[in-house]
Amino acid sequence: MKLSKQHSMYESDHTLFIKQLKAQNPKMEQGQREGRALLWDKESTPLTEQERVRASTVKQQAYVYQNKL
Repeated sequence: MKLSKQHSMYESDHTLFIKQLKAQNPKMEQGQREGRALLWDKESTPLTEQERVRASTVKQQAYVYQNKL
């Protein structure tokens, strides 16, 4: 289904708002990238560290709130 040219140039209010916001504050996108790098982009853990963590975990019982009598 092909839309007419009238609809192909449509931009929503949200898109216009984001474009206007980025035009007013050009450094905002760089700040977002830095924030993402700070919180999410982490270096991978070495395999030896992964093995150590896996070996040191204690298995938890199926229902933790029930005491074994």
